[in-house]
Amino acid sequence: MFDVALKSAGAQVVLATSSDDKYPPENIIDGDSETFWTTTGLFPQEFVIKFTSMMNMSKVELASCNEINSHDGQLQSEEINLGNIQAQHLRVVIDSAYDHFAAVYRLHVDGTAAH
Repeated sequence: MFDVALKSAGAQVVLATSSDDKYPPENIIDGDSETFWTTTGLFPQEFVIKFTSMMNMSKVELASCNEINSHDGQLQSEEINLGNIQAQHLRVVIDSAYDHFAAVYRLHVDGTAAH
C-alpha cells in the first residue's frame, strides 16, 4: 500500500468548492505538510480527488485545522478505515467547522491499483 492521493502519484484535485490563490486545493495532495487548502467560510465545502485508475483503498487519513474538533487552531488528524473499497474518485465533504474557515493540510489514502 502507498499514498495514492499524492500529486506525484498522478492524483488530481478535480473539484473544490472554494479556492484562494495563496491556499489552492492542490496543496492537499502536494506532499508538503506546511501547505494547505482553506475554505472560504461558508459550509458545506467539498473537494474531489481523482486517481490515475481504479484503486483498492483501505484507509484515509486527513490532517486539518478547525474542522474535526475544536483545538484552538492546532493541526488535527483523523483516520478512517475503509475496509477494502474500490474507486477512481474520492469525495470529501466538510459539513461544518469550529470556525468560519477550515484548512485541510493533507489527505493520505492507503491503496494500490486495482487489477
